[in-house]
Amino acid sequence: MVQQAIERVNEVFNNKTVRKAFLKIRIPLFLAALVLLVPNIKPDLFLSGFLVTFFGSLFQSWCFGALDKNKSLAIQGPYALVRNPMYLGRFFLLFGCLLLLGNIWVLLVFSFLYYFYMANRVKREEEHLKGIFGKDYQAYCRDVNRFIPTLKAKYLKNMWFFKWDLFCENHGHWNFLAVLASYGVFWLFTFVLLKSS
Repeated sequence: MVQQAIERVNEVFNNKTVRKAFLKIRIPLFLAALVLLVPNIKPDLFLSGFLVTFFGSLFQSWCFGALDKNKSLAIQGPYALVRNPMYLGRFFLLFGCLLLLGNIWVLLVFSFLYYFYMANRVKREEEHLKGIFGKDYQAYCRDVNRFIPTLKAKYLKNMWFFKWDLFCENHGHWNFLAVLASYGVFWLFTFVLLKSS
């Protein structure tokens, strides 16, 4: 029964029509979520939410500075620790934003949905990367875990890797600025506009 439910959820996350529809509406959906989030921010959770989001954004930025997408196998920077660090960084980034609501159910539903999104997307990406990098990628997969950090000396020498040109090429600067701008709006609404009304 549980296994069937999990398989159905996986089918939804792997359905091409659903994925294409989501890509088309993701920006309006994001803006709608912001509109719903801002008036419901709990001021006492602002610092906690910001710190979690900032950690996720820094981690994601590190990924942007270490990823030469589809050109070379990423085994440096955060990719020396875990195969899919970008999704972990993004999880904390979004989790911090939702933490501002102070609603445990929202956090649980988000974590559930994000897990299925991440697990299914990673499986598709891994198949794609096997096709590009072949045996090198398979060897990397044997040594480095998908989501739980690995501390293999073979890769740790490459851990402190970051290139500004890759960071900019991957639009890391725009992502980081968008996070800071979003929190600027959150702060302005929560601590300035609400107090003056």
